[in-house]
Amino acid sequence: MKYTRMPIEKESPEQFGYEKIKNNLTETSVRDRNIKDLGIVLDDILLPYGDHLGDPRLRKLIAEQSNIADPDCVIITGGAASALFLVASSLLEPGSHMIVARPNYGTNIATPEAIGADVGYLDQKFEEGFRVDIKRLESMIRPDTKYISLTNPHNPTGTMMGLEEVKRVITVAEKHNVWLLMDETYRDMFKDEVLPVAASLSPKVISISSLSKTYGIPGIRIGWAVCQDKEMMDMLLAAKEQVCIGGSVVDEYIGFAALSQKKEWIAKNDALIARHFAIVKDWVEHEEFVEWVEPRAACTCFPRIKESAGVDIEKFYKVMNDKYGTYIGPGHWFGFEDRYMRIGYAWPLEDELKAGLAGISAAIREARG
Repeated sequence: MKYTRMPIEKESPEQFGYEKIKNNLTETSVRDRNIKDLGIVLDDILLPYGDHLGDPRLRKLIAEQSNIADPDCVIITGGAASALFLVASSLLEPGSHMIVARPNYGTNIATPEAIGADVGYLDQKFEEGFRVDIKRLESMIRPDTKYISLTNPHNPTGTMMGLEEVKRVITVAEKHNVWLLMDETYRDMFKDEVLPVAASLSPKVISISSLSKTYGIPGIRIGWAVCQDKEMMDMLLAAKEQVCIGGSVVDEYIGFAALSQKKEWIAKNDALIARHFAIVKDWVEHEEFVEWVEPRAACTCFPRIKESAGVDIEKFYKVMNDKYGTYIGPGHWFGFEDRYMRIGYAWPLEDELKAGLAGISAAIREARG
C-alpha cells in the first residue's frame, strides 16, 4: 500500500481550523447531533469484545431496513470509509483492474490507487448532467475487471440514478460476472425517488452506508456493508478481523438506538434539507456567474463558476475564505478544476447558509479580472 493523504482530508474544516470559518458549506451531512438528542444514557454498558460481524440487534435492524432476510448478510464497520477499504483490499492487488466513477468520495478512488490497482475512471461530466453512462461503463469492463464502484445518490453532485438505471447497471455486472460496489451513504437522505438497497436486488452487489451523514453522528464511526453472497461476507469478515477484530460495543449500542429512531428522524431531516435546498436553488437561479446540474438527492451540489465570468480562481478562494469566512469544497478535492465547488447545505444553520452563498457571490465579483 502506498498511502498519500487526500486533499479533501488535508484541507478539511477540522484541519483548516473551525475557528477560522464563519460559514461552513463544506460538510455533506446534517449538523452534528449530541448524544442527549438520541435520548441515550450511558451508565452501565459491559465492554467486552463484541460479535465480530457487529451487534446482532444493529445488524438485524439494518437487514430489515434493507429488505434482506439474513442479518449475517450485514457487517458493521468503522464508518463507510472502513467498509470501502475492506472491499478494495479484499478484491484488489497490484495490477488488478477496477472501474470507479469520477468525481467521487476520496476513499473510493484513493484506496484502489494506494493498492496499485489498474483503475479505470468513468468520468461523469457536467455537460452530460453528471449521469452514469452505462454503455460507456460496459465498454470499459475487461476479462480481469474485479469490481465497479459507483455512488448513488452521488457525492459531490447530488445527482442520482433512478431504479431502472440501477437495475441496468446490475444487469451489466451480472452479465460480466463482476462485483458492483454501490456506495449508498446518502440513500436515506432527501430525494425525489425512493430506492431499494441495491444489494437486495442481486447477490453481485455490495451496498455500503453509514450513520455519519444522514444521521449526523459521525463521531461514533458506524458504517456497514450488505451483501447476499456468503463467500464475500466471509472475506470481508476476515479482512475486518485482521484490521480491528471487531467494532466498538459503545458505538454499536448508540448506532442501534439512532437507527431505531429512523422514521421520525428522516421526516424531520428531509424537511430541513428541502428548506435549505430551496435557498440554494434560488441563489443559483439569480447568480449570473454560476451554473449547476440541479441535484435530485442528498444535501450537496457541485456548481461551477462560468468560464465567461473571467474570475481569478486563486483570488476568489482567498477572498472568500479570508474576508467572508466562507469555506466550500474546491474542485481539486475531486480531480476537477477549482471553478467547480462542492456546497453542502444541510450542515449550516439557515443564516450561515445565506451568508455563505452571499460570500461566494461577493468573492466572485471581487476576483473578476
